Amino acid sequence: MSCRILTPDVIGIDALLHDHHTVLEKSAAGVVAVFANNAPAFYAVTPARMAQLLALEETLARPGCDVALDAGLYEEMPDAEPLPVPPGKFAMYPGWRPDDDFQRQAALWGIALKEPVTAEELAAFIAWWQAEGKIFNHVQWQQKLARSVQFGRAGNGGLPKRDVNAVSEPDNHIPPGFRG
Repeated sequence: MSCRILTPDVIGIDALLHDHHTVLEKSAAGVVAVFANNAPAFYAVTPARMAQLLALEETLARPGCDVALDAGLYEEMPDAEPLPVPPGKFAMYPGWRPDDDFQRQAALWGIALKEPVTAEELAAFIAWWQAEGKIFNHVQWQQKLARSVQFGRAGNGGLPKRDVNAVSEPDNHIPPGFRG
């Protein structure tokens, strides 16, 4: 199995244990890939490089929008209702609903849903994940719903599921050329 090494500096674990200060000082970027049994095991990082990486992560976590909107845009809007979706991660709850543009979002994720999600599909999805007790973001829940609907619909060749309580009608038609 191949893997990508993200630094040009590579060392064996025995050499790192022998003199880790010198090894890290000689590294150009402050990062050394450590191998054990001819396979990458972990990366050793200098404190200075770790501080740079944490600062970079902090700046990427903050939104970088510098657009200021005129306050007059908000005065004409009626009082906004509170968001029905809790911010951050949450466990599935009975009143959860996907966004209004769910089919468009699913298409962006590579899942083409020809029909909107039915109430039965949504209820089954919510019941399943409520019992699981897992927590995800709203978008992650929508992605899971899209995959669930895709697999559920693909299992029957795209046709609606057969009603197990329906009584079938016999075919009384005799094809031409056959005696009845």
